[in-house]
Amino acid sequence: MLNFFREEDYEKSLIELFQNDLEYEYVYGPDIERDFYSPFYEDVLIESLYRINHGATNDAIQDALFKLKNFENGELVQKNAIFMDYLQNGIPVRYFFDGEERSSIVYLVDYKNPENNSFVVANQWTFIENSNKRPDLILFLNGLPIVLMELKSPSREETDASEAYRQLRNYMQEIPSMFIYNAICVMSDQLISKAGTITSGEDRFMEWKTKDGNYENTQYAQFDTFFEGIFQKERLLDIIKNFICFSNEGINSYKILAGYHQYFAVKKAIESTKHATVTDGKGGVFWHTQGSGKSLSMVFYAHLLQEALDSPTIVVLTDRNDLDDQLYSQFVKCKDFLRQEPLQAESRENLKTLLAGRQANGIIFTTMQKFEESDEPLSERHNIIVMADEAHRGQYGLAEKIKITKNESGEEVAKRVIGTARIIRNTLPNATYIGFTGTPISSKDRSTREVFGDYIDIYDMTQSVEDGATRPVYYESRVIRLNLDQATLRLIDAEYDLMSLNADSEVIEKSKHELGQMEAILGNDNTLDSLVHDILDHYENNREYLLTGKAMIVAYSRSIAMKIYKRILELRPNWEEKVAVVMTSGNNDPEEWRQIIGNKHHKNELAKKCKDNNSPLKIAIVVDMWLTGFDVPSLATMYIYKPMTGHNLMQAIARVNRVFRDKEGGLIVDYVGIATALKQAMNDYTSRDKKNYGDTNVAMVAYPKFLEKLSICRDIFHGYDYSKFKSGTDLERAKTISGAVNFIMDKERIEDKDAFVKEALMLHQALSLCSSLVNEDDRFEAAFFEAVRVLVLRLTNTGVGKKISLPEMNARINELLKHSIKSEGVINLFSDIKEEFSLFDPKFLQDVANMKEKNLAIELLKRLISNQVSVYRRTNVVKSEKFSEIMQRSLNAYLNGMLTNEEVIAEMLKLAKQIAADKQEGEKLGLTADELAFYDALVKPQAIKDFYENEELISITKELADTLRKNRTIDWQKRESARAKMRMIIKKLLKKHKYPPEGMDDAVQTVITQCELWTDNYDMEEEHKSYSYSMPTEERLAMVADDIGKYNL
Repeated sequence: MLNFFREEDYEKSLIELFQNDLEYEYVYGPDIERDFYSPFYEDVLIESLYRINHGATNDAIQDALFKLKNFENGELVQKNAIFMDYLQNGIPVRYFFDGEERSSIVYLVDYKNPENNSFVVANQWTFIENSNKRPDLILFLNGLPIVLMELKSPSREETDASEAYRQLRNYMQEIPSMFIYNAICVMSDQLISKAGTITSGEDRFMEWKTKDGNYENTQYAQFDTFFEGIFQKERLLDIIKNFICFSNEGINSYKILAGYHQYFAVKKAIESTKHATVTDGKGGVFWHTQGSGKSLSMVFYAHLLQEALDSPTIVVLTDRNDLDDQLYSQFVKCKDFLRQEPLQAESRENLKTLLAGRQANGIIFTTMQKFEESDEPLSERHNIIVMADEAHRGQYGLAEKIKITKNESGEEVAKRVIGTARIIRNTLPNATYIGFTGTPISSKDRSTREVFGDYIDIYDMTQSVEDGATRPVYYESRVIRLNLDQATLRLIDAEYDLMSLNADSEVIEKSKHELGQMEAILGNDNTLDSLVHDILDHYENNREYLLTGKAMIVAYSRSIAMKIYKRILELRPNWEEKVAVVMTSGNNDPEEWRQIIGNKHHKNELAKKCKDNNSPLKIAIVVDMWLTGFDVPSLATMYIYKPMTGHNLMQAIARVNRVFRDKEGGLIVDYVGIATALKQAMNDYTSRDKKNYGDTNVAMVAYPKFLEKLSICRDIFHGYDYSKFKSGTDLERAKTISGAVNFIMDKERIEDKDAFVKEALMLHQALSLCSSLVNEDDRFEAAFFEAVRVLVLRLTNTGVGKKISLPEMNARINELLKHSIKSEGVINLFSDIKEEFSLFDPKFLQDVANMKEKNLAIELLKRLISNQVSVYRRTNVVKSEKFSEIMQRSLNAYLNGMLTNEEVIAEMLKLAKQIAADKQEGEKLGLTADELAFYDALVKPQAIKDFYENEELISITKELADTLRKNRTIDWQKRESARAKMRMIIKKLLKKHKYPPEGMDDAVQTVITQCELWTDNYDMEEEHKSYSYSMPTEERLAMVADDIGKYNL
């Protein structure tokens, strides 16, 4: 296929966009005289430092340059954190002036005057460190390489944005110094453009879907939206200064770049707050769906607020101690970015002291309870901003009520009760209030609006899922498995009704007392036995091998949690490390409970284990703890045995909506009938959320989709008998899979193959959500299609120059079958092939020729030859052209029906033997692979050997190779002057040997092209070797298949 729009064309179109639309200066790397071992655009850097720091002494600038170039030993992330501090806040310097030591700050960027900065986009910019690399595009801000972009061809199927991500990770190993000075990494194949940081996993690179903050029509963003959205000059400076921070989590630091939804919402929140400070104090409500980074948005907001409002005091208000701790710990992790240490108020008096002890600054965390102790003002200052997290819990209220209670003598007395919202207002009467929430405010809730005002920004579930910021949540009802009678079900309904009233706590307590049977019924030994058996059955058969196997069980009460825990260990005694109970402890707890629940330190250790994907802890049993604010991205399953409603329910189920690798969504397994409560809770969500997520029952959504995709896959494979996959031996199963790959690889079925890969992926995704509803036959069939899909992808989409390994394929397929259909056998695909897997092994080639699956044989040979040709493309210009042309000719003839399967295999075998023979030719002549490439270039004209003895040609070859090796430190293929020098050296050497003969002047160009190719790739010597793989024995394969988790299918 012709590539009409190649990677270099895409690169040029982006350079044009940066030059014309964004008004960046463009430079072509080879034109710049510079030091290739320095990551800076040095001339511009020095010029910018003097321009921005007008009036600074030479010594001050030199000290700043010294600090910029010399970091203490440490990891790349630590060095980058220091650089980001320099970039955002300037470099503290010390210097002598008139014999006196002085200190000052040298700024790298002029944030107040964007036009006073230099913005340069560069391509072909070589940097040499562990090897010689040229990233596709680099953006220099004042000579600093702050953005590195890796692009992939939009028209090449084998490469995509994921390939670009792998390339970025490779660069971090090869040219790490370039990344010390990096702010943002970009990967793009035009269809998908994403930005991240040096610590972002691929799933954390995010699109930027708007130029102006409008969320409409953002499902499929144009590539120019991404580049213009981030890289407008003022916007880029704003992002660098205010929307990139480090979160220091123990020994690891994560560099966080705000998503577009966070950036625009925080900007709106700042404007809304500025307006509120001079009007009614109502800053508004910031609603971003759970899991989309609300805590970090609060950090970015607090940071930006300090400059926007001239250092106000920020009070962060939560309604529970555990939430206070979680949010406080996130702010502490980002204290360097906030440039101050957050404080936690220990009591109301302590809060009053903290507020009185300052006239500005400070980030103070407190809980609602400390406000409720009195409604006396704590401070009357105006420059206080209250950030309330989850601003709409039921206890808010402005109205005053009279409550009848009994005094110590038992007499009834009337007591005035003031709503919490009123108390907060009275306590900080002149403050400005802003609410942050992950769930919407109830339409009936007037008091939240009274305190905070209206929504500032809404980022709903639909948008969050479309953006890849969260995953959708599905639910599966298994209430029927517990055989509850009608009376019990009515009682559970009454519990839901009561909870939805938002009644006072005494009313709820009184009613709970009347509903006291609930604990007895849900805690009934027989019911719990049914529950635990069903959870184990569902988990072991459907969820244990999904991702990391993490799951959560939500129990009705602490005693029921304990009973569930004990019953699981009775049935699975070896699960001591696999399951744990996480809940608060009480003074009257039995001694045996205390040992299981443990102290605060024990709970913290359990939290670490739960978040560690490699930890043996897989199942956490909880009651209230960990249901809000606790993040385990790989958690994909929640078993609910506790009635919940409203935002409590939505907060709980959001534990499974976090992004993790190829997680399709979270699954809620319901044992108490949450369907109605779920629908009611969705009432206050946006209309598209109600439409998309109002009913996500897997029986209604994922299961029908599974059946539809299964039917399509069956139709595609109509005419191929794969019944032996379920009933046959391991050998028959292997042959069935490889036969199916052969069937779909037929040249007549190219469209079917592409359709199958897409449909089978959707089948696999649907199955991951509804596998418990799928019968055994259908599950086997789905596993068969998934095995074929994986194999087709491994054979056809391995990317240019990537190795193709049969052992790895075998291991992946065995792993897949082990997990999906509990197959303990070991299958060996391509059982016809017994020998070394190498293009240079005649026995192997014969094995391929004898394969019954001819389409598969063609694909294997095509991939192996392509790999070898791609190696030549980087090393040997003559062979690359020759073999590429031969192969393309054969394949075109085959696709046009001029060659049969057998004939094209014969052609490819002939070509493979020719490649092998050429390799041996070099050995016979006593030449290395490099030298043979030069020899091939010298003898390309057919008649050359009539003019020279072979020894003479070998002598020229060796001298040419030596000359190039001696001079290769010059980056000659980068600068025109150096290229000219290179050509001169070569021509002089050839002339000395009277090469070429008269009338063959074109021969010199071939030699020069080969020399340029060699210099371009001299750091790739290790990659010039051919690929070869040993086929494993059955025993080794078995070991690979047992190595669970090693391969992610």
